[in-house]
Amino acid sequence: MLNIEGVNLPFIPINGVNGISNAGRIKTEGINPETPFSYIFTEELGKLKFSGHAISRMASREIDLTQSEITRLENAIQKLEVKNSKDSLVLMDEKAFIINIPNKTVVTMFTRNNLDENVVTKIDSAVFA
Repeated sequence: MLNIEGVNLPFIPINGVNGISNAGRIKTEGINPETPFSYIFTEELGKLKFSGHAISRMASREIDLTQSEITRLENAIQKLEVKNSKDSLVLMDEKAFIINIPNKTVVTMFTRNNLDENVVTKIDSAVFA
């Protein structure tokens, strides 16, 4: 877990660790003051997220994601939402992801080399992205 000034964060801030140096300052550039908070909040909840566990697995297994791959994951999630999936295995090239579909959160990720005994459990669906 990332520790910044004594606070454990289960995520990496969008601006990275260096973006924290401006903590306390709110950037209002490009923000429409008329936009309702509920709209912004709903929009943020709808974005793909990575759990702290997934972030640590990504680092330890040296798995990188391009913007194109993230888009493919988001498209896979949309397909799985239609099918009312809960916890899904998303296979993409040589990478695999366990994603909690209702929360749009990547729970963990691995490559074929990291898979124990070639078995994946606790999923209700799978999709090739």
